Amino acid sequence: MRQSNDFAYDMIDMDMEKNATLFFALKTVSLKEKDGDVLIDVPFQAASYDGVFKDNDGTIEHLTFRLTAYGDSILRFSGTTDSDPLEETSVMLQKDPALTKERLYIERAGGVYRVFDEKGIVRFRLSTEPFKINHWSDLQPPPDPMIEAEFYPDGKVPVKFMSNDHFFPGKFESVSLGYLQYPDEQKKNHTLFSFHAKPEEKFFGTGERFGRLNLAGRTIILENTDALGTNSRKAYKNIPFYVSERGYGLFMHTSAHVRLSFSDISNRAVQGMVDDGRLDLFLIGGGNPERVIYNYRTLTGFSPELPVWSYGMWMSRMTYVSAGEVNGIVDRLRKESYPCDVIHLDTGYFEKDWVCEWSFSKKRFPHPAQFIENMRKKGFYISVWQTPNIGEGNCLYDEAVAHRYLPKKVDSEDMISLSDFSGQNHGGQIDFSNPDAVEWYKSLVKRLLDLGVKCIKTDFGEKIDINAEYKTLPYALLQNRYALLYQKAAFEETAEYTDKPFIWGRSSWAGGQRYPLHWGGDTAANWDGLAASLRGGLEFGLSGFTYWSHDIPGFHSLPDFMNTPPTENLYLRWTQFGVFSSHMRYHGSYPREPWEYPGVAAVVRKWLRLRYALIPYIVHEAKYCTVSGRAVINPLFLDYPDDPVAWNTADEYMFGRSLLVAPIMNDEGTRSVYIPAGDWISLFTGEKISGPGWLPSRVYGSEEMPVFVKSGSSVPVYPERVLCTDEMDMKKTIQLPFDRTYRGIGNSLLGEICDFTEESIKKSV
Repeated sequence: MRQSNDFAYDMIDMDMEKNATLFFALKTVSLKEKDGDVLIDVPFQAASYDGVFKDNDGTIEHLTFRLTAYGDSILRFSGTTDSDPLEETSVMLQKDPALTKERLYIERAGGVYRVFDEKGIVRFRLSTEPFKINHWSDLQPPPDPMIEAEFYPDGKVPVKFMSNDHFFPGKFESVSLGYLQYPDEQKKNHTLFSFHAKPEEKFFGTGERFGRLNLAGRTIILENTDALGTNSRKAYKNIPFYVSERGYGLFMHTSAHVRLSFSDISNRAVQGMVDDGRLDLFLIGGGNPERVIYNYRTLTGFSPELPVWSYGMWMSRMTYVSAGEVNGIVDRLRKESYPCDVIHLDTGYFEKDWVCEWSFSKKRFPHPAQFIENMRKKGFYISVWQTPNIGEGNCLYDEAVAHRYLPKKVDSEDMISLSDFSGQNHGGQIDFSNPDAVEWYKSLVKRLLDLGVKCIKTDFGEKIDINAEYKTLPYALLQNRYALLYQKAAFEETAEYTDKPFIWGRSSWAGGQRYPLHWGGDTAANWDGLAASLRGGLEFGLSGFTYWSHDIPGFHSLPDFMNTPPTENLYLRWTQFGVFSSHMRYHGSYPREPWEYPGVAAVVRKWLRLRYALIPYIVHEAKYCTVSGRAVINPLFLDYPDDPVAWNTADEYMFGRSLLVAPIMNDEGTRSVYIPAGDWISLFTGEKISGPGWLPSRVYGSEEMPVFVKSGSSVPVYPERVLCTDEMDMKKTIQLPFDRTYRGIGNSLLGEICDFTEESIKKSV
């Protein structure tokens, strides 16, 4: 159906819910102090819709909202419009112990309220004063003035309700604060809010978005789904948190579906509709994006440090199917000197491909514990795939149904995951809202960990069956939260076996950064897929996540899903991107081992050696990221917030705090590069460059890519060639200075380790 260009239809679905009543908050608000918070009595005017919103016989409902201050940078504005109580705490929240409540005080002068904290800083302002008018016509009826309030989460940056956003009374473009009420008592209210957006204001976050970084001008739905790649508006990882370039962020504490419109349906407002009668908003200050994201993490949790070996190369495909095949792969990796730390077993280690039973095939992996032990002796860790989907052909199905570990079906219609190739009749996803099912699932994961498996790939988790009854949560609140509960369970069980646990997940929700790490999903193995993956990773980092990875060189082939080989050039350039990513995994629907791409295999080996030489730097930067607002990869504006070009650059990024990376994204090997302010040194040529400014487009050979190091940086590197991290003694790490003495990788220790020479770089162009 085409858009109507009407707020009532495009933002709040009045055409789908014709009998809904809109309640919008009026200006005649009153405040009082209670227990250190401020209670706000808000009158809501009822209105029906027939092309314009009209008052329903003057019906007014009074609701109470609470304003709470946490520390000096966070305000919580919360209330409920129906009988459901607020979730004061949830699995989404993990408040930092240092984040304590600040007592708030009210001061009133006439019709203006000001709310102060204990330091005397204004944190909230609300006006009930009437508008000044000079009446001369009755052509239009007088408006119902909407609530007028400004939040100051850090006492500096104002976040203002978008009040009276209409052409004439009743023809709204947004509602500052409101809710939709339905006549059907089984239908929950939906809550609405909007804040003023300045002209050209930019917005970022909300999860792993694959389009433009700046979300302004877009309306999106925060609803986890199997995105089937990276080529659409769909997303595996939706996060109800955004950052504004003005220096504030908003976290919507909910797992309900959320519609967000960023200067789109109204170009002067960022507005949201939450499919729940409860509204729980955390307004987060900080002044710059990194600090805003840090403050968001104080609410929802920080990422833990990961083991050194996780930063090595991971080798996989869909799929290895026997111990003999894997032994052949690892022996050849070692024989031909390709550094590698992890072998991932995807869907084919079970008795039947894709039928996840948390046990190895007795025929193809007859002695799994011994097989995994032998892998460790060769310097390899084992990661394995699994899914929460249990079909009717699964040996665990009857047990799961008997104990209610799967949700109870309440409709004959089945929901089948579109990319599940198992061929099973749909049974259901494990019900992670059921504590007993969680413990049962952990016991299944334990089977694998007891054998020596080190990492669980928590695939899927984006979609659950709408036609089912879950133990403790309704579908509407579980569907987005499901990924978080699923990965939390796998992470916690892994934590019983190591002090640095992690998983390899595809889906997520707010708080998921506590259970790393995540990869970018099933992107296409082409240049479009590479560019979209990078954009997704950068947006994901701006959504509070520290780590992120992607399938090299893309997951699925085109036009033949399984049988079209990625080009050698794509394989090489995506490898380069992987070298400068948080984690580096080859995976896809076609074989991914370097010798399958003989024209570039020798050069790929050099890039893998560079990856291992940089592991000390990656570990060092990742550790900093776990206590700050940074991800391992970040868009340029995080470090250069005063640079307007940086805000509009989505194909370059900072890798840690010292390296600027600009991946090659075309067959020709060409690109131009934007250099931010400061002095920079080319990692490969040693060329000294000062910014801000553009480097003109040129061709980069297979042994070079645009990577620049901040002049004066000292980058920790490993000084010896290794085949895996088992061979690394981190005490041997040295600092490589980037100053006027640096003359390029071919004239440095890195060149000796990786076989990059000045001559080979020139020859490769």
